Amino acid sequence: MMQLHFSPSMRSITISTNNGFIDFMKIKVAARHISYRTIFHTFLLLAFLLPFVFILTAVVTLEGVNKCSSFDCLGRRLGPRLLGRVDGSGRLVSDFYKILNQVKTEEIPDGLKLPNSFTQLVSEMQNNQYDAKTFAIMLKAMMEKFEKDIRESKFAELMHKHFAASSIPKGIHCLSLRLTDEYSSNAHARKQLPSPELLPLLSDNSYHHFILSTDNILAASVVVNSAVQTSLRPEKIVFHVITDKKTYSGMHSWFALNPIAPAIVEVKGVHQFDWLTRENIPVLEAVENQNGIRSYYHGNHIVGANLNDTTPRIFASKLQARSPKYISLLNHLRIYLPELFPNLDKVVFLDDDVVIQRDLSPLWEIDLEGKVNGAVETCKGDDEWVMSKRFRNYFNFSHPIIAKHLNPDECAWAYGMNVFDLRAWRRTNIREIYHSWLRKNLRSNLTMWKLGTLPPALIAFRGQVHPIDPSWHMLGLGYQEQTNVEKVKNAAVIHYNGQLKPWLEIGFEHLRPFWIKYVNYSNDFIRNCHIVES
Repeated sequence: MMQLHFSPSMRSITISTNNGFIDFMKIKVAARHISYRTIFHTFLLLAFLLPFVFILTAVVTLEGVNKCSSFDCLGRRLGPRLLGRVDGSGRLVSDFYKILNQVKTEEIPDGLKLPNSFTQLVSEMQNNQYDAKTFAIMLKAMMEKFEKDIRESKFAELMHKHFAASSIPKGIHCLSLRLTDEYSSNAHARKQLPSPELLPLLSDNSYHHFILSTDNILAASVVVNSAVQTSLRPEKIVFHVITDKKTYSGMHSWFALNPIAPAIVEVKGVHQFDWLTRENIPVLEAVENQNGIRSYYHGNHIVGANLNDTTPRIFASKLQARSPKYISLLNHLRIYLPELFPNLDKVVFLDDDVVIQRDLSPLWEIDLEGKVNGAVETCKGDDEWVMSKRFRNYFNFSHPIIAKHLNPDECAWAYGMNVFDLRAWRRTNIREIYHSWLRKNLRSNLTMWKLGTLPPALIAFRGQVHPIDPSWHMLGLGYQEQTNVEKVKNAAVIHYNGQLKPWLEIGFEHLRPFWIKYVNYSNDFIRNCHIVES
């Protein structure tokens, strides 16, 4: 704080500060009578000088030179700056940059004890009188530690998310158990699906046949409900729901007790298809039973992974590729549709994580021009997360066999909503090609690709894919948080592919309403299993 001292005789005016600069400036006034004009000019001078005094005092304080006890000291420190000859602050910064560049290439000493916070670092600097280099080393070590902790936390988060996505929520598990129990005790839950008089329609090609393969009863109910409620002709819909043996009773109970007339629903277990024998699917038997494969999909995903050489995004992609569903027979069944439904000509295959928002009957009118698979291509569009997928995104092109036979720039396409011409399919060797490449990948210890069923299908259907309009099938709702909600509203089928399924608590809140609107929360089984709208 600056103070003005007027002498009793008004012969002098002294300016002093509380920073130790006593008699910082003294203005002596002549002995003769002081006129008002003189006083006016004196205060005018003071008004001009005081701001400079304040600025100089502040600079001295901030730069830590308050130990100077004389004007001479202040002049030596600040004079060159005022004269424009030397910029001490700039030189100080330049010197510090040199120290930082020097420390950047040095190793952190072993056993260096680091402060827990920046405040503690400043405190230790003051107490221990660190030089600039020691401070820089401490700062570098702290930053490296914090970066490492953040990376480890991110990878741990991805692991937890992977386990949450791979597990069965308590409510869905409860639903399956209660419906299975109902199947054994309630005759209505065991009634034939469909009723005997409707059985001929299961192979009537004038109807629109959907095929759904899943062991998730709640998800299956949403797919069927959404398709029927958005259809302009629900009486022409036939759903063929395929599930595994353990879920069959519960799945049958659900659709027996919750009919969706006028649509028709058939529920079949894989054990009820005579064609699905070991002789016809030997490769899948190997995939399900080989210890190395099971360890890959069910083992510790951190062991053997060098987290220093990967990014969270790549690690997340690898985790998704290790989902146990990829070795499930239900996930591979689509490659056997011509044999499983020998009397059908054209079908639409749906994944269980889709929602239908528009009438799909026009799909049966699309001319596939002799091709087998009507699908949305995933290499065109401005969405780098979803619509920029080419073969390079799915295959390991450092593998010589992959590099020799495939083109990394070839356009990929989407599984999950596909129009299949089964008549054209039966004239091809798609299934044999699929099996052949599965065997090659098994022999190469899964080094050709990691991601489930799509890579071998991309190879097997080469030359047999007819692109359909992207508005029919919108992807990425299970991993792309920035999904455009307006585009979601306009898509015919929305697909929650990815880890963040809408029936999981980790699903995106703003995308879940498109799915939950087709869940019947008033159903007794759903309420008793505490499946609530969130």
